[in-house]
Parts: sequence; structure tokens; C-alpha cells
Amino acid sequence: MEARVDLYEYQARDVFEKHGVPVLRGVTAVTPEEASAAAAEIGSPVVVVKAQVKTGGRGKAGGVQVARSPEEAAAKAADILGLDIKGHVVQKVMIAEGANIAEEYYFSLLLDRANRSYLAMCSKEGGMEIEQLAVERPEALARVSVDPNVGIDQAKADEIVAAAGFDGDDAVEIARVLQLLGKVYEAEDATLVEVNPLVKTAEGRIVALDGKVSLDENAEFRHADHAELTDKSAEDPLEAAAKAKGLNYVKLDGSVGIIGNGAGLVMSTLDVVAYAGEEFAGSPKPANFLDIGGGASAEVMANGLEIIISDEQVKSVFVNVFGGITACDAVADGIVQAFELLGSRGEHVDVPLVVRLDGNNADLGRQILTDAALPGLEQVDTMDGAARRAAELAAG
Repeated sequence: MEARVDLYEYQARDVFEKHGVPVLRGVTAVTPEEASAAAAEIGSPVVVVKAQVKTGGRGKAGGVQVARSPEEAAAKAADILGLDIKGHVVQKVMIAEGANIAEEYYFSLLLDRANRSYLAMCSKEGGMEIEQLAVERPEALARVSVDPNVGIDQAKADEIVAAAGFDGDDAVEIARVLQLLGKVYEAEDATLVEVNPLVKTAEGRIVALDGKVSLDENAEFRHADHAELTDKSAEDPLEAAAKAKGLNYVKLDGSVGIIGNGAGLVMSTLDVVAYAGEEFAGSPKPANFLDIGGGASAEVMANGLEIIISDEQVKSVFVNVFGGITACDAVADGIVQAFELLGSRGEHVDVPLVVRLDGNNADLGRQILTDAALPGLEQVDTMDGAARRAAELAAG
């Protein structure tokens, strides 16, 4: 599962400004009174009150509104704060300086895993749903591969703007801005930098009017300042608890808890459980992604089980382990000790547990679990069979 941090628009704006990308002034507010003060501080004849949520479609949902005075900004903020946009409740707005827009463009730089490179996309038609443009008029969206070892230098920026159909002075200035956005991508260890729209004002300025940035969470150790970009209030409490315990966990919507060793195995397990669940009432699906990696110690296993069973949606747990460097007997010992450790904490595994062990010392691991006779634990030899049983128990 990709570990990333998606920034709010105001955070993306600040990151852009930090690296010299031309942006307009923006001030955040969490009350109508703060919105009024922010509009007065900005001082432009027109400001835009913009909902700060991590989803698209804000404008269509009424989350982006124009105001022509501090009083009107307060009124617009009152309308937007508390608004539900695709399941995201607005807790904060950004009061942005208004712009006299002449033209709207689109630009993004993202990770292209399939080709082991970056992909730059650029269009003279910004402001609309880029997915819609890509389907309806793919020729209007330039796609240019970017070598990660080089990034967006002058030559690559010139190539991108030419492919998108820009020329003259506009092409020169847009190429300059694209190099700065490339700098953001590289310097911040981003996996996505998107500007929609990138605008040309009536005065001829090229400005990033809206920004979307996703950061690679695996690169956090290089960026002490990225910790403050995480919105703790918006984090799923289970994901936050798992992160505090050093677990690679992602909450999903199903009822079958998943524990495995190795991201590839866990991803395959999700697919197999989802497929098996189609056979039963309610179509049980995976409740989480949890990769315990190579070290299935008692502490790691106990922490993983503790997180999973604290999810009220979980009706069964599937532990799927292929023994390699960490042999299956060590995993089995970890499961036994995890039950004991949870018991010592006053907690108990009160949902059925299906375990499939294969690989190094699998027979010994199975015997350890058989001898332990842990309550609610069943062993199934095959991955498909274990997935089916876990789904059946979840459907219960």
C-alpha cells in the first residue's frame, strides 16, 4: 500500500511559495470572524473563500465562493464551514486573494511506477476535471516522460510547454514555473504535484491558483518539517494507533482482519479474501492491510492483533504467513505469546482467528499452534481455503 500524506490546498500553497512558485496570498480561518479578519488583512477587492478538504468537487458542492468585502467573506465562510463534501466535513477555509483570470491551464507531475520514471502532464485547458478531458479529448493533454535523475530542467520544461502547444512569452514564463514545480517535487519527496488551474492573469502573470501535493511518507526521515503537515484530527484513530506502534496498517471497510508478512503477500490476501467473500451473505471483505514484515515477534503480533480486534467491524481475522527468513515456528510462537501478552493487558482475542502457515518450518509452526489449543483459532493449509473460512466466519 502506498504510504503518502495528502496536503490541504493551503499547505500546498505554502510549499509552493517556499520554493518560489508564484502564488496568491492566502490565510486560513476556522470561524466566520477569522474569515472576515483574513479578508481585511489580504485587502484585495475580491477574495475567494475556499473549503479545505482533501477531495475534489468543492466548487460544485458550494465549497468555493467569491466575496467582495470582509463582511461577505464572513457570511460565505459561515455557509461553507460544516459543509459535507463527499463525506468530508469542512473544518477550515482559506481566504485567497482574488485574481483577474485571462486563461486557465493544467499541469501535474507524478510518479510513473510502471515506467520507473516521472510523468508530466500539461494542457492549455485547465480548470475542468482532468479525467474528463483525458477521456473526451486526449489530444489536448500532453504527456511527457521525465527522467528522475534529471528532473525538470530547462530543456525538459521547454519540451513540456511545446508539447502542450504554448509559444512566445507565455511559453518562456510557463517553462520557468514548471521548473520550480519540479523543484517542489524533488525537494519535498513528493509523489504528486498538481496545479489546476495554473492561470495567466489579465496582467500577464503566470500563477499557481490551486495546488494538490502528495508527499511520500517513507521519506519522512529526511523532512522533520513534514510532521506538522499531518492533520491529526483527520487521521483514522486506528491508523494513528498503528502508526504509533510502528505498524504498516491501513484501515479498509470490510469485516475480515488481515495480518501477513510482506506487502506483496498481504495485497494478494486482500484479493483472495474479497473473492472468497462473494460466496457468503453480505459479501465479507478485508477490514485492513497489515504487513508485519519479516519480524513476527510476540510484541509485533500482539500489537497487530490489538489494533485489528479493536476495530468493531472485524468479525474474523486471517493470519497468512509464508515463512522465509523468519520461520513459521517463530511466527507460531509469536501468535501464542501474543495471546498471552494480550491476556496480561486484560485484552482477549474475542473473534475467530484463521491461520495459514507455509514455507520454512511450516510443519513445526502448525504443531506449536495445535499444542497451544488457543481459543477460537483454526488452522487451514491453503491460502484459498483459509480465505474462504475467514470470510465464512465473518459472515457468521
